[in-house]
Amino acid sequence: MISAIVWNPDLGLDLGFFTIRYYSLMYVIGFLFGYWIIKKVFEREGENTELLDPLLMYIFIGVILGGRLGHVFFYDWPYFKHHLSEILLPFRFEPEFQFTGFQGMASHGATIGIAVMAFLFWRKYKDKIVHKDFIWWADRLILAIPLGGAAIRIGNLINSEIVGKPTGSDYGFIFVQLGEKFPRHPVQIYEAIAYLILLFIVLYLYFKTDMTQKYPGMLFGIFFTYLWAVRFIIEFWKRQQKEIPNWLMEATGLTMGQLLSIPGLLIGLYFIYYGYKHRTA
Repeated sequence: MISAIVWNPDLGLDLGFFTIRYYSLMYVIGFLFGYWIIKKVFEREGENTELLDPLLMYIFIGVILGGRLGHVFFYDWPYFKHHLSEILLPFRFEPEFQFTGFQGMASHGATIGIAVMAFLFWRKYKDKIVHKDFIWWADRLILAIPLGGAAIRIGNLINSEIVGKPTGSDYGFIFVQLGEKFPRHPVQIYEAIAYLILLFIVLYLYFKTDMTQKYPGMLFGIFFTYLWAVRFIIEFWKRQQKEIPNWLMEATGLTMGQLLSIPGLLIGLYFIYYGYKHRTA
């Protein structure tokens, strides 16, 4: 019989005057890997490597700003509409001044942020890039995302956030930081494993097949379809982060996370179709 894991880890490295949170380190790991893999892509396909640094900055802004605004507007607007300064500042003023960091990031918002900033990057540097087709960029930038997504979910696990539903058995994680004594599904681990599988899939398709040459846009479509299918399915075991209107719940039986995943699924399926329709000989 599998016994529950009592989960109460340190949240970071205490330096005395400052604590480096492991959650933040997970973001650093994700960005470093992203930089490394895109550099490999640039070198492999003769793209202008001088654009790596500005590209990383654009994507960084897209992840942080998009993820933050996504959390604010999709999940916690009733609180932030009364605390507007806390949306973009890493501290709160009430009931007393406290450094909080940016606690609260939504992957749906981060996805939108990355897409917007990638497009703005492509528009600004279009005269300097070698590959002018934006679909080329879409097929390749997604290679940098899955490991970052897995790392962030491990950060969520360390923070005891985005937790699962109670298992009703001895299996699961007991989140001491939440003041609980019963096990929940470790959905953060489920999702991290799914993202690592996605990483293997997209890297294999890019480096070991000619999909990106023969079916432009299809790799992006596969990535998006898999990503949001995983998010949709795991929501069944995840504690609901935001209540939705009763009429919508009764009509669909879905959570906010599932409703927000449906557009991503449809976009992914569209680009799989797009790649097939635009296949080269």
